[in-house]
Amino acid sequence: MPVVVLLALITISEATIGVFVKLTGDAIPIQTLNFYALSFAAAFLALSIPQTTGRPLRFPRGNVKDTVIIGALIAAQISVFNYAMTLVPIANAVVFWSVAPFFVFIFSALFLGEPAKKSYVLIFGLALVGIVLAKPLAGGDWFGNLVALSTGAIYAGMVTYMRHEGREETGNDIFWSMAAGAILLSPALVLAGPGEVGEFVAYPALGLSLPVMLWAVCLGVVSTGFAYFGISLVLKQITANIYSLVDIIVSPIVAATLGYLVFGEVPAQGMIFGGGLLLLSGFFLTREMSRGKETAAVHPCQCDRTNAVGA
Repeated sequence: MPVVVLLALITISEATIGVFVKLTGDAIPIQTLNFYALSFAAAFLALSIPQTTGRPLRFPRGNVKDTVIIGALIAAQISVFNYAMTLVPIANAVVFWSVAPFFVFIFSALFLGEPAKKSYVLIFGLALVGIVLAKPLAGGDWFGNLVALSTGAIYAGMVTYMRHEGREETGNDIFWSMAAGAILLSPALVLAGPGEVGEFVAYPALGLSLPVMLWAVCLGVVSTGFAYFGISLVLKQITANIYSLVDIIVSPIVAATLGYLVFGEVPAQGMIFGGGLLLLSGFFLTREMSRGKETAAVHPCQCDRTNAVGA
């Protein structure tokens, strides 16, 4: 498959997260929906990885601790991000999530002792201006905006941990981390309930009724499983830094566009200007941090997702 086509499919799959979460509505508690998403993602990877590589999945016997910790962080990040989608418009969630590169920059300086270049600080100041313009604490969306901001911090924490441990997840390992995350989220079935998994919802625009569980499957397979798997494939053809520079700008724009087309969500003016500045500053920071690391599998945007997938 041509790399441009694969990149487009990955971008679209990542951008559909908010759509599938919102289409599910209140039929499935968000905690349980997160469990379903990781379970279906793990099932997809369990089938796709051996078929693509021609090798069976191998249990990471010498790496169980890291696999479980990374799985817990993946589960936390996905859960918080999906929860943010239930609280605010899709554009808000993806824009404030895009601060992830700045959390990577901060955590790397604090915990890994990596010096901050002057250019990093200047770009960070530009991002702060973007946050001010976006007004995350204004109006009734302030809590959801803060939840979205925290998502970037959680994933950046995972990136910092993986870099500290010298970890680069292979496709095999990411399956086990996904499976571990699903197991950790499984108590939601008891605590929040399984949800109305057999419920059908009418969609007048389509002229038909569809099962709610369809959106849970799509969230797991399309938005999560395929996205991780697709990134692992595309990184065999381009460097992680090139991918991240494309993804940090394109994916949020596609997600916000889907929010408008499907749900009629129109971002506030401050969100448009502030969000645009945030995305641009994230792009510049990613480019600066990647200088001299053209072959490193580091993806500061999406919180270094490529580190969680491996090349």
